[in-house]
Amino acid sequence: MEVSHLTTFELLLLTLIFIILAKLVSILYTQFTYWKRNKVPYIRSTPLFGTAWRVFFRLVSFPNYCKYIYNYYPDARYVGVMDFATPTVIVRDPKLIKEIAVKNFDNFPDHRSFVTEEMDPVFGKNVFSLKGDRWREMRNTLSPSFTANKMRFMFDLVSKCSHDFVSCLHDRLESSSSEIEGKNLFTRYSNDVIATVAFGISVNSIEHPDNEFYRRGIDVSTFSGTFRFIKFMLFRLNPRLTRMAGFTFLSRATSKFFWRVISETVTARKRRGIVRPDMIHLLMQATDSKKKSIHQTMTIDDIVAQAFIFFLAGFDTTSTLMCYVVHELALHQDVQRRLREEVDRVLDDGTEISYEDTLGMEYLEMVISETLRMHPPTLLIDRQCAKEFHLPPAGPGYESVTIHPGENIWFPVLAIHRDPAHFPDPDKFDPERFNRENRNGIDPYTYIPFGVGPRKCIGNRFALMETKLLIIRLLRKFVIKPCERTMDPIVYKKGNFTLMPKDGFWVTFEKRNDH
Repeated sequence: MEVSHLTTFELLLLTLIFIILAKLVSILYTQFTYWKRNKVPYIRSTPLFGTAWRVFFRLVSFPNYCKYIYNYYPDARYVGVMDFATPTVIVRDPKLIKEIAVKNFDNFPDHRSFVTEEMDPVFGKNVFSLKGDRWREMRNTLSPSFTANKMRFMFDLVSKCSHDFVSCLHDRLESSSSEIEGKNLFTRYSNDVIATVAFGISVNSIEHPDNEFYRRGIDVSTFSGTFRFIKFMLFRLNPRLTRMAGFTFLSRATSKFFWRVISETVTARKRRGIVRPDMIHLLMQATDSKKKSIHQTMTIDDIVAQAFIFFLAGFDTTSTLMCYVVHELALHQDVQRRLREEVDRVLDDGTEISYEDTLGMEYLEMVISETLRMHPPTLLIDRQCAKEFHLPPAGPGYESVTIHPGENIWFPVLAIHRDPAHFPDPDKFDPERFNRENRNGIDPYTYIPFGVGPRKCIGNRFALMETKLLIIRLLRKFVIKPCERTMDPIVYKKGNFTLMPKDGFWVTFEKRNDH
């Protein structure tokens, strides 16, 4: 009996090993032959990691990898790569971007989400992660909350945050000229804005640097570190196995924190009839007024998830945009002088800044647009195929190819923005590209800092309002200058999936004597 038991065990073990090896061989075969068989220009893969192995082993930065794959076949309309074992098309042609993201949106309606609602309700239920009809209904529910009128509704809250933040910074700087690390500083400002606008809580992150909102924001926005890297890889490679192992994308403590804060706020407002011009109020209005369907009713979990993604986007990407605006103003004093003149001209009559003022500052708009071109908040825009789609040949000598459900499309935003075919002298910071005359000549599918098509970033108006208010108030109080640690040109940090400089954003803030 003992011999029979061992034999059975050994057979099961051998069968399992065979299944694993067969699966591994299948993956490797796909990685090495898929694009070659389809006669598509492609970049060769390495086992398991696909094309991006240099990024995962931190040999190159992610921004430089994006430029590398974009420029590998400079005359091709698209290039084939492997995202681990998933065939992925890097689209270089703006006309194809329009075809895929707009005209044939139903074929590519979703992001590739590796975190489902079941795996992590806070991360999986937000409007970025949802798919299909669930996404459509949530997007339709949220869209009215991000109109120009709703921006005016929230403007005073953001304006007060920017005023208090810059005033506090001005008072706390010990000397008339001080070196500042921008990412730490502007992340605190973004934290204060999102805490008050999305969560209804006032936070002063300069006066209280260790507040829980800031600590939770650092936790959810940090993807570096060995454990985080391994967990991220597991989610990408096998979400089902990761779910079975009990992993969640956010830490349980962070999920509980956001759920508790939102649920307590919503309950208190309903009970006491509190109205405050913020995101929670707009989401509660949407919950009350939307026509309920059999597919979705807006629950407290949905409100928490939307407030969370709003927080994550504002905490990291918006603060990075602010860093790059300040960085470019420090390096280009002529641009800074002209922008300061515009700000002073609008505000020197002593009136408080209005929403209309921020919209009317034309040069400020040009400066931020050029910053978004050179330093977009998202390096790649992804779409996942839901229905078969036939791509035309990538160029002479290649054949058309069918994109199958589950395969990926990527639009390499940074590389497109830095392509001299679209923007001459692309590494030069030149706000005049976006003056009234020139901006009309820009192909809208070569300038996509907030995405493209129906899944374009829903919060872009808010991000721009928040950024403009900070820059306006900074220029009223300071002259921004480079210092010894100001990096020019930027050397990107390896191991990050964002445009993060290796040694941070360092500039000098010099207090103005005339204000």
